[in-house]
Amino acid sequence: RSATAAAAYRAGVCLKDERTGEIHDYSRKKSIEYSEIITPDGSTITREQLWNSAERAEKRKDAKVAREWEIALPAELDAEQQRDLARAFTRQLVERYGVAADLCLHAPSRDGDERNNHAHIMTTTRVFESGKLGAKTRVLDSPRTSGNEVEAVRQLWASMANRALERAGHGARIDSRSLAAQGIH
Repeated sequence: RSATAAAAYRAGVCLKDERTGEIHDYSRKKSIEYSEIITPDGSTITREQLWNSAERAEKRKDAKVAREWEIALPAELDAEQQRDLARAFTRQLVERYGVAADLCLHAPSRDGDERNNHAHIMTTTRVFESGKLGAKTRVLDSPRTSGNEVEAVRQLWASMANRALERAGHGARIDSRSLAAQGIH
């Protein structure tokens, strides 16, 4: 599946994939509560421009075009607090890797747990500079560095979410460790 198609689905919009000519129309999707493109330098680029340029930047057929981070938003926070937390975390990813990010907040599905507000954050796999994609970010691709890097990002998320919960006056906290590492089977 293309990054353009994935972005259209996550944002609940209609995007044209320039590489294939396909139109990906998810504009009837109702669960999207918020979406935003965040760049390192604050420049603006449309979702369609971003993901089509990400597709064009890759020459290999099996190249990774995008990376997705999915986060569960603490149910104890109200919608504005959840959005602020997701935006702040996304900005941290953008700063950490120098990439552009596509943030989409989703409401729980009709048939699911009503506490399941969550965010999908798609990031480019290339550095975003002056409106253009540059060098590949490799830290998450290398077997030598990826595990530690993912763990660091999990800890960053837990720290940010726990600070937001504390500021909002809630005692609940999240743990960045896997369920197995917490002794929960």
